[in-house]
Amino acid sequence: MKREVSRGRRQAMLGLLTGLSGCALPQAQPFNYVEADSPSPHTAISVFDPPPRLALVLGSGGPRGYAHIGALRVLEEAGIRPDLVVGSSVGSLIGAFWAYGYGAEQLDEIANSGGPLTVFDFSLFADRGWIRGQRLQDFVNERLGSASIEHLQRRLIVAATRREDRAPVFFQSGSVAVAVRASSAVPGFVSPVGIRGIEYVDADESLPVAVRAARQAGAQYVIAIDVSARPESTPSNAPRALIERDRKRRARIDPEVASADFLIHPDMDYFAGPYRAYFTQAQIAGATTTRELLPSLLDSLEKRGLRSG
Repeated sequence: MKREVSRGRRQAMLGLLTGLSGCALPQAQPFNYVEADSPSPHTAISVFDPPPRLALVLGSGGPRGYAHIGALRVLEEAGIRPDLVVGSSVGSLIGAFWAYGYGAEQLDEIANSGGPLTVFDFSLFADRGWIRGQRLQDFVNERLGSASIEHLQRRLIVAATRREDRAPVFFQSGSVAVAVRASSAVPGFVSPVGIRGIEYVDADESLPVAVRAARQAGAQYVIAIDVSARPESTPSNAPRALIERDRKRRARIDPEVASADFLIHPDMDYFAGPYRAYFTQAQIAGATTTRELLPSLLDSLEKRGLRSG
């Protein structure tokens, strides 16, 4: 009954927003970041010096991304320490915090202190979306001390999508907060992010799981974590629009994860949502699946001479 009431409220809110979208409302000026620490986009990654031994690729997925925290907890407990993280959308957010130096336990505490709704700045006047994205940028800057990507404890690559042609791009330097904001700008919901006159949107639109970035960086071994819905979990009452969205996403994901050395794909409830019960479920799913696969992962790392992390 509680779930039905919650869904009813969400549907009412969506109806209100849909009705307002047909009205002539003033729009905010497009965001365009032109500071000295503007992230620099690259369409391809040069081999790092020294090349990463072990890379971790964290995929997009909104609330499903909480599974990354559970997976990281198990990897840390097992002594697996990647020296490169690649993130798309929510994966870039969690990956940035982890690369800065936060452990899974700290990430869990931050997540439980409010969740993603605390960094959403809803506005009827946002530029081509209902969420500006400035609060997310400020949140990352506050927590990471306005750090630049190249100055983090661990190496980080943030994936995003160039809006004009839907091409994937990668940020390796510049403001972590702006890069994460760009990587998480869901079209139609979060305003596009301009960086020196070029607009970027959610990495999910091009590379939901950007394994190619880790490969191009020269990673010896790549662990990919895909938190998208499993095809077999699609319920019979799933809307056609969601099924079609998932089909297109899988077409982008499958070629990427096929080139990873090891894949972790947690199984979660198909209908994701921004509420605490789902965040908890996602974390448990991430930890459970990773723990089940851990013996195989450790054996694979052992054979490649990477057991020590």
